Amino acid sequence: MSAGSGLLSGTRGATLRLILVLAGLAALWAVLFAVNEVAWDVMLGEWLGLDLRQPVVGAVHFLLYDTAKILLLLVGMIFVIGLLRTTLRPERVRSFLEGKPLVLSLGMAAVLGAATPFCSCSSIPLFIGFVAAGVPLGVTFAFLIASPLVNEVAVVMLADMFGWQVTGAYVTAGLGLAMAAGWIFSRMSLERWVEDFVFAAPVAALGLDGHRPSLAERVGAAWEETRDIVGRVWKWVIVGVAVGAAVHGWVPTEFFATYAGPNNPLAVVVATLVGIPLYSNAAGVIPIAEALWAKGMATGTVMAFMMGTVALSIPEFILLRRVLKGPLLGLFFGTVAAGIMIVGFLFNAVF
Repeated sequence: MSAGSGLLSGTRGATLRLILVLAGLAALWAVLFAVNEVAWDVMLGEWLGLDLRQPVVGAVHFLLYDTAKILLLLVGMIFVIGLLRTTLRPERVRSFLEGKPLVLSLGMAAVLGAATPFCSCSSIPLFIGFVAAGVPLGVTFAFLIASPLVNEVAVVMLADMFGWQVTGAYVTAGLGLAMAAGWIFSRMSLERWVEDFVFAAPVAALGLDGHRPSLAERVGAAWEETRDIVGRVWKWVIVGVAVGAAVHGWVPTEFFATYAGPNNPLAVVVATLVGIPLYSNAAGVIPIAEALWAKGMATGTVMAFMMGTVALSIPEFILLRRVLKGPLLGLFFGTVAAGIMIVGFLFNAVF
């Protein structure tokens, strides 16, 4: 065997070992993500003997579970997207999207968001990866809005509680709001309001000198990018989820009865603004919405409360502030909140 053949064989062997390591790590990540909630149930409920129904214990459980989930998503999604970007250059992503009508690109992003059953905070890792990959901000925002608003669990639960007519209108409104907000953002030049580190990631510089990077170089660049981004935001994940845990499941029912009842013409505005601090996913807020609806709250007001709770939250604001500068963050929250209120008023007029 020649020296060249031996070197080639060694390179192939190293590549195969790296692939096996990556497969093993992927399997470990999948197991950790799958058992995350159950593991905290066992640790707190069985090992420590705590009652998970108690508000304080439930808040601690939520903090541990949601923090672990978001950090796992950050590490996993940023790494995978970074690895894909070492093969698929941002220019190709942009050219692919530029070749499609804007409405189609926004629709694809909204449908992808609906297919990923994440809460508002859990969608941020994919949002960061898409922005870093060169996906236009308007399209990326459409994904970020649709992901928490619409998913298959929410659709089934809504249909069971409110019927298919309200459910169909909710899904249409959620996807329409995501696309409309994305279209508005697409009309503006907003890239300057994204933090520089998102675009200056190690993956972006890989292969610029014409060198075709090896798998090991691709993995190294993707891991360096993951460490950089996660290192910048992990503390804020904990802060954001801690804020969410403090208010998780708490709904001021007496406040709603007084200020968001059918006699208040601004009930939709009140419901939206009150819903924003209450961090939850769609499946978690629907039973609360049903209880408010059963007490006589108008359908549009209930939907506005739901949308405000799942699409916008203080934890999401804290996390996004590490990625977006103040003006863009304010524009995003203001636009989505206004859209939710419009949807609420339309629902009250129709139902």
